[in-house]
Amino acid sequence: MTWISSLKGCGERELFSMESLFKSHPEACLVIVSKSLDSNAGTQILKPFVSNGFKVMAVAPDFGYIFKDTHAETWFNRLKEGNVDPGEVSLGQNLSNLLRLALLYKFGGTYIDLDVVVLKSFSKLRNTIGAQNFDTKTGKWSRLNNAVLIFDKKHPLLFKFIEEFALTFDGNKWGHNGPYLISRVVSRVSGRPGFNFTVLPPSAFYPVDWRGIRSLFRDEISSKWLINKMEQIRKESFAVHLWNRHSRKLKVVKGSIVDSIISSCCIFCNI
Repeated sequence: MTWISSLKGCGERELFSMESLFKSHPEACLVIVSKSLDSNAGTQILKPFVSNGFKVMAVAPDFGYIFKDTHAETWFNRLKEGNVDPGEVSLGQNLSNLLRLALLYKFGGTYIDLDVVVLKSFSKLRNTIGAQNFDTKTGKWSRLNNAVLIFDKKHPLLFKFIEEFALTFDGNKWGHNGPYLISRVVSRVSGRPGFNFTVLPPSAFYPVDWRGIRSLFRDEISSKWLINKMEQIRKESFAVHLWNRHSRKLKVVKGSIVDSIISSCCIFCNI
């Protein structure tokens, strides 16, 4: 995971994301790459996990080390020299987009956003991306997302992602260096030899997209829809992306889908 914001922004939802990860993967080793969490105050935030035997630590990113010998290194040096326009989109957000790619390329493993709730084990998934949207007419994905990425070390697709970031960076278009980048590159390399990976359907990680995320927090919708959607999530979803940008201020209503997910995924059930 990465956390590029202040400690003030790391709240209940982010901690619950960690809880859900350990509920499904009790032996997991979680590394949160974060300057703010790699501190005395951050250690206190993570202490309940450590005290209960879970393996979690926060490490401030050494960008020079992580980006070294990749296209990210050249781009980052140009940024520091003032030769890259950071644009209007948060630079931290774009650094997070690049950081996750470089970390997976250098070390391999699984990257998960801190607004993703994990429902079941990822142990059988390998070199996997999730589709965000699906075109019912063509039967193919129309957009991928980078909130969950599972890859082997030095996977060639990650190399292409990092290269695309460095060559086409645009700090003025939200998503251009994140989900849209993933979609562009996969579209180009699909079917080419040497790029072995799997694209899972939206139900795997994104059973509801950002436009419908409010529905998971309410119980005012028809009970039939609620039951069907919850059943689909139980059967088909490895995780649920909560789209923090659109749901952060929403309250969890008792009887809602998110309420049901929380009750089944928590490890500190007294809070």
